[in-house]
Amino acid sequence: MFRFESPWMLLLLLPLAALVAWRFRERVRLRFSSTATAAAIPATWRSRLGRLPLLLRTLALAALIVALARPQHGTERVRDVSQGIAIAMVVDRSSSMGERIRYAGRNLTRLEAVKQVFKDFIDPNEGTMGGRPNDLIGMTAFAQYADSVCPLTLSHATLVQLLDSVQLVVDRREDGTAIGDAVALAAARLQRAEESLERVDEAAQDYEIKSKIIILLTDGENNAGDRSVRDAGELCKQWGIKVYAVGVGDDRSVNTRFGRLTAPLRPGFDDRALRAVAELTGGKYWLATDSDALQAVHAEINDLEKSEIETVRYSEYREAFVPWALAALVLLSIEALLRQTWLRTNP
Repeated sequence: MFRFESPWMLLLLLPLAALVAWRFRERVRLRFSSTATAAAIPATWRSRLGRLPLLLRTLALAALIVALARPQHGTERVRDVSQGIAIAMVVDRSSSMGERIRYAGRNLTRLEAVKQVFKDFIDPNEGTMGGRPNDLIGMTAFAQYADSVCPLTLSHATLVQLLDSVQLVVDRREDGTAIGDAVALAAARLQRAEESLERVDEAAQDYEIKSKIIILLTDGENNAGDRSVRDAGELCKQWGIKVYAVGVGDDRSVNTRFGRLTAPLRPGFDDRALRAVAELTGGKYWLATDSDALQAVHAEINDLEKSEIETVRYSEYREAFVPWALAALVLLSIEALLRQTWLRTNP
């Protein structure tokens, strides 16, 4: 970009142009009885260049006026300042997640359905939720033990690739449901989110973590690990992390004298602990009985937790008047030299 800081100074070029036009049209008149002899004298280079000093002075003044207008070269820059959500997905991969569920006309395991909905949630090319391009997202999977699948990252393509590595537990010795340990591990990752982001991502200076949440998906009861679900919830509350808990499973409805009651179909499904940890941290609990409900839950979370992005445009300019000022100085020096030497006139 190019601009003049004081463009009104360029108006001085108008009177300069008028003055030069008048000077070039000005003629010196002398009375002679005959000019025939003078006309016969051949023109010399000195006579042809007689107006060169005037031209040089005109160009020098024009350059000086341009310098006074302060020409500047600039570069416009666009900076995106984002306020994103730090999201830790905590996914159950115990053997019970191998039970079947209908998803988009296919018969998938619960884990496969959860992974597909997760892709729809974070990838704008997969589903209708628009993706979460401005959010830090990581993933923790658990059975008997909790493992970090992917640290918090803005590179969601990498996260989608790592998601495929999450499989049902095959070793019975590793089977179990360590919900408390998994939530605590995800909370620890979120608690250090700013530190991790500054260390690995150059965009960290323009990124602000607006809130931190855990999305917990499980179909079981906490029966492994060192921490209870309540203990993990207390840790999340202390660090300001909300837990959105999703119980994945079928339900059954029975009619009683007190009305129609809904209860989990699979024995051992503990929705009270999930509901409690959600309420303790300011989150929410859902029971997703099929793939449609699972998608609806993620769509609701998508609406509850919104990211913000602000585009800041600014320009950086550097002064460019020095070459014009130097040009004016050089032209005036040459004009003065010519007037005192080769093109000197009398008077």
